[in-house]
Amino acid sequence: MRVELHQVKKRYGKLDALAGVDLDLPSGARVALIGPNGSGKTTLTRVVAGLVSHAGAVELDGAPADVVRRTRAAELAYVPQIAPQLAAPVAEVLRAVTTLRGMAPARVAEVAAELGLDIAEVAARPFRGLSGGMKQKLLLALALAGRPRLVILDEPTASLDPAARARFAELEREYLAGATVILCSHRLDELRTMVDRVVALADGKVVHDGAADAYVASHAQSVVEILLDPATDPAWPTDRGFTPAAAGWWRRPVGRADKLALVAELAALGAALRDVVVRDHDRLAIGGGGGGAEVTS
Repeated sequence: MRVELHQVKKRYGKLDALAGVDLDLPSGARVALIGPNGSGKTTLTRVVAGLVSHAGAVELDGAPADVVRRTRAAELAYVPQIAPQLAAPVAEVLRAVTTLRGMAPARVAEVAAELGLDIAEVAARPFRGLSGGMKQKLLLALALAGRPRLVILDEPTASLDPAARARFAELEREYLAGATVILCSHRLDELRTMVDRVVALADGKVVHDGAADAYVASHAQSVVEILLDPATDPAWPTDRGFTPAAAGWWRRPVGRADKLALVAELAALGAALRDVVVRDHDRLAIGGGGGGAEVTS
């Protein structure tokens, strides 16, 4: 499903959450929306999903988005970053959504089971009484099982355990093949495998729009840690940007290009190098303007 935004604006009081966004996402595009907190990512996803009013136009497959949402609701799916606090039992939530979207409840249960959630065991519990991970698994199962043509995922794996996160990566390739995917995430594993394009926002504006692999390569961060023989001249690591850590270790944060060059240079230490550890941050370095250095690990 093609998604087009034309001068989309959203204002909260004096704050311009979106300040005239233009985007054209062709059918089948897989796009990550990234940016620091307050950049407008979640607002933009909620505009596309039809959850907030806005100025400007949003079109889906060339038609006004509100018309498509009314007539082709089964083709759309949205997984919010924060699950709604629904008092209804899980069984009622499941019945309502599957009826609206024309899905078989059993199929949703199968996908949920793949993620590690037994719907039968929690069917009588209020949705809001589930753990964060359980809520997210159910919402993802509801989104995936319908095989939507447009799916919006706002930090979809934030509450998942590692096993469920890995299984989701497999399931989305199966259930979302050919779909247009809009993903809000800074997780490197998701940016590397789920999307081919990155749109970076800052202060409600698009500040970068390009290939995902190039953006990840220039913004991914690592830490190189080395343990040296105590007799090693400390000028060697100091001159190369390392700072001393505990128990004789030295550490230095590096980007991708510097990491490869630095690891190669370590070979010159020979026997003086007792150990080396390279730790990749699991989340992208993000800052204002799409090129900052705020790192979350």
